[in-house]
Amino acid sequence: MENKTFFQIEKRIQTIKARLQDIGPMRPGSLTKQYRNPKEGTGEFFQLSYTYKMKSKTEYVRPQFVGPVREQIRNYKIFKNLVEEWVALGIQYSQLSMKADIDRLDSTHGQTKKPKGRK
Repeated sequence: MENKTFFQIEKRIQTIKARLQDIGPMRPGSLTKQYRNPKEGTGEFFQLSYTYKMKSKTEYVRPQFVGPVREQIRNYKIFKNLVEEWVALGIQYSQLSMKADIDRLDSTHGQTKKPKGRK
């Protein structure tokens, strides 16, 4: 079962790496529509807000760039999710690896597992 789990983890990590290579331009943030006169709903403009190097930034985005900026934000979210999953898989892999080593050492030395709570 452990070899299959190792294989599954490695396979998923390879898939994540391939997907990361295909991600296009990206940037963090959220894009919102604002109004210079909110009561009348006139004077529409787009505002990009993000944090980079622990500093909040705000930029105005011209209407012709709204589509590309939205795509860049989408790419960044995909990137972040993939990296987060990769880290989680790396932790699982490490834990399984350590458990397999302990089990192998215990079986090699003919030791039985000690009951929990006793030293």
